[in-house]
Amino acid sequence: MLKVIIQIPCFNEEETLGITLSQLPRTLSGVDKVEWLVIDDGSTDKTVDVARSYGVDHILSLPRNQGLAKAFMAGLDASLKAGADIIVNTDADNQYCAADIPRLIGPILDGKAEIVIGSRAISDLKHFSFTKKELHKLGSLVVRLLSKTNIPDVSSGFRAMSRSAALQINVFSDYTYTHEMIIQAGQKNMSITSVPVRTNEPLRPSRLFRNIWVYIINAFVTIIRIFILYRPFPFFAIPGVFSFCVGFLISARFLYFYVTGPGTGHIQSLILSAILMGLGFFLCIAGILADLTSANRKLLEDIKWRIMNFETTYFSRLMKR
Repeated sequence: MLKVIIQIPCFNEEETLGITLSQLPRTLSGVDKVEWLVIDDGSTDKTVDVARSYGVDHILSLPRNQGLAKAFMAGLDASLKAGADIIVNTDADNQYCAADIPRLIGPILDGKAEIVIGSRAISDLKHFSFTKKELHKLGSLVVRLLSKTNIPDVSSGFRAMSRSAALQINVFSDYTYTHEMIIQAGQKNMSITSVPVRTNEPLRPSRLFRNIWVYIINAFVTIIRIFILYRPFPFFAIPGVFSFCVGFLISARFLYFYVTGPGTGHIQSLILSAILMGLGFFLCIAGILADLTSANRKLLEDIKWRIMNFETTYFSRLMKR
């Protein structure tokens, strides 16, 4: 029996959650069962009451607000334990058109992808300013280069993933999961694609974009952090080799003047050379150590995958009894 669980991370969404739930499907072609999961991320309003009134199958309440990324991961864990074969994630503000969910899960049902991202027509979004659109394009380009994928809308929260893909996702950021998940998928050679999706008129301003500069800084830090996690050696070694080579050239210049000149002077060049070569050597060593740590992390992720696979299979079997 093929089960799809649609999960919705929520934080004080009593005004919009009902509208979102009213649009969600209860049946999908090629799917035996569709269930809904609401992740209550420490809401202080009536979000949970709204979810219950609409007959949500699963409600996961976190004891305090932990942020979008933590709520997303908690939802994945709960969905897997509930026996989900495909997990669809959408936002509680009804930003995405629920009628496009069949299009979103299509590549997974056809066995063509493990993760599918719903790509919005950003250039047509009237509530996005010109600056926001251009920054979105730049951010998407950076994520595509780092992940070696071809996803045009990397910040879209409308996405679907297979059970095997959900088991492999590990989000470390406390801010958002969108960029990190795509970079991880690319680095792990997972099959990821995108499909065009429609959007609805905004019901409220984006909470993630309340301050564009804060968003840029957090997104940049997340991208750099993930690159260090998955490509630590080139991150440290490339600037290390560059620094060492510059220092070596400066020392060669000093030796040239020392041999051909009176043998004095240019001591500042020698000091700068020593600093740059020492820094380069240190960065290369750091790259090697980070690469070894990365290898251990991959082993731990494999162990976690095995444990999660066992636990979620066990829980789903218990629920079927």
